[in-house]
Amino acid sequence: MELTTEKDSEYENLHELSLEEILNNINKEDQSVPLAVKKSIPQLEALANSTHERMAAGGRLFYIGAGTSGRLGIVDASECPPTFGVSYDMVIGIIAGGDKAIRRAVENAEDDLNQAWADLQDFNVNSKDIVVGIAASGTTPYVLGGLKAANKHGIITGCIVCNAGGPIAKAANFPVEVIVGPEFLTGSTRMKAGTAQKLVLNMLTTSVMIRLGKVKGNKMVDMQLTNNKLQKRGIKMIVKETGLDEQKAEELLNKYGSVRKAIDAGNQ
Repeated sequence: MELTTEKDSEYENLHELSLEEILNNINKEDQSVPLAVKKSIPQLEALANSTHERMAAGGRLFYIGAGTSGRLGIVDASECPPTFGVSYDMVIGIIAGGDKAIRRAVENAEDDLNQAWADLQDFNVNSKDIVVGIAASGTTPYVLGGLKAANKHGIITGCIVCNAGGPIAKAANFPVEVIVGPEFLTGSTRMKAGTAQKLVLNMLTTSVMIRLGKVKGNKMVDMQLTNNKLQKRGIKMIVKETGLDEQKAEELLNKYGSVRKAIDAGNQ
C-alpha cells in the first residue's frame, strides 16, 4: 500500500527558502485541508449518526491512537466536559504508551497489536460503546489491533485516517478517510493530516453533542464555569436569552451554578 502522507513533499530544498516562502507555502498547503474534509462528510455523517445512537443509549465514545493522532483524541475528549457539561467518562481518549506518551514519544508503543484492547479493557469497554481509531497512516498496528478486537466483541468501530483503502479503514464499521496528500515537510503528519483529524474530531463531537441536547440555540448552556471568562460568557447568554439585566443574570447564575438552569428560571 502506497501512503500518500509519506510521499515526497512537492516543495524542494526547503532549507534554501526564505522564511516568508516557507510560511506562505505551508499556508498554501493548509488551505487544501478543509476541502479534503468536505469530501469526507458523507462518511463522517454515518460515523456521527452511529456515535449519537450509542451515546444516546448510554454508551461512551472511545478514541485510540498513537503519537499526534493519540494526542488529538485526548485533546478532543478532554474538552467535551468543560464545553458540554458531560462527565469525564463519556468521551475517553487513549494513547499508545499511556499518559506519559502525551508529552514524550514512547518507543515502539504504536507497534503492539494487542495493547489497545488491553487499554480499552481498563475502562470496561462493552457493546454499548463505540471505539474510533485515529491514525494518519491508516496502518498503525496499535489502532488496527484495537479495532479488530472491538469488532470481535460486538463493539461498533470507526476511524479517522488520511490514506485511502488502508487496513484500519477496512477494519472499521464507519471509516472516515480524509486524503490530504503529501505534507509540506515530507512525512510530517502532524501538519496537514493532524489538522484534518482535528477538524473531523471537532465536527464529530460538536454535532453529536448538539443532537444530544447539550446546546441551546447556538450557546454552550451546559458548559462548566471554571473561570471568570466563562462566568462572564454565561451571564451574557442569560441576558440574551431572558432579557434580564446583568446583575439579575449574575444572581441567577450564582444561585443555580448552570447557564441552562439560570435561563429556565429567568424565563419563568
